[in-house]
Amino acid sequence: MHKSGFINIIGLPNVGKSTLMNELIGEKLSIITSKAQTTRHRIFGIYNDDDYQIVFSDTPGFVHKTAYKLHTQMNDFVDSTFEDADVFLFVTHKYATINEQIHLLKKLKETKVPVFVVLNKADETKPEEVQMLHDLYKKELPNAEFRMVSALQKVMTKELFAEMKGLIPEHPPYYPKDEITDRNVRFFITEIIREKILKNYSKEIPYSVEVIVEEYKDEPTIAKIRAVIYVERDSQKNIIIGKNGTCIQKVGTEARIDIENFIGGKKVFLDLFVKVLDNWRNNDTMLKRFGYK
Repeated sequence: MHKSGFINIIGLPNVGKSTLMNELIGEKLSIITSKAQTTRHRIFGIYNDDDYQIVFSDTPGFVHKTAYKLHTQMNDFVDSTFEDADVFLFVTHKYATINEQIHLLKKLKETKVPVFVVLNKADETKPEEVQMLHDLYKKELPNAEFRMVSALQKVMTKELFAEMKGLIPEHPPYYPKDEITDRNVRFFITEIIREKILKNYSKEIPYSVEVIVEEYKDEPTIAKIRAVIYVERDSQKNIIIGKNGTCIQKVGTEARIDIENFIGGKKVFLDLFVKVLDNWRNNDTMLKRFGYK
């Protein structure tokens, strides 16, 4: 008897969804930074053993007040999870307000599948706050289970996994049993580069950036990669490059190390370019090219 199913992880930006998925599947698939909107796509992480295949779905943080078409597309990725879920993990923390989460709470009230309200960052939450939050979410989602975890500190994540595993239905595998994600290598290379930009630049720069791998040559002893970093203004291009190219060199070095680890230790030659694409976050054609439609 084999069981397979989808556990879909939703919540606001920066509540710890990606950290939790990476911890549950035991692989770093989603990039993680302290900045909101780090995750922009829906990413499947696949757990396999002899009797189970569990497809965890990491999603962008739901943007309560959208400012760009990009945000609308990210929210559409979140809404798509209501079409295929067998279990929902609604991740939140004590800093999230009901008003910010009202769209997600409304949709979760209407779903027929099991819902776990997962209060993350348990190590930052006082006992009296836990009780208050439990009562608050029980009122909003009376049929949901309430659990506390710290994804970063690996607190109660194994217990949560075991509970969810018991809710997975009988079904053949959806994917080959040796796969750990639905995404290809090029996608993860773009995400690794974007992660380094998120970590090395401040203010608006990381949110104005998109990355495309234009060329990926996997040769016997080296992987040759050409990637383009798109920004919205000339001033952002200058910041990304930095004086005498020092900033982009740092991004390239850090990304290359992670890419080499990701593809199994093979040497990587990474060539980065920066191009200006005015207002790409509101450009339907470019959003489609970047995989948001």
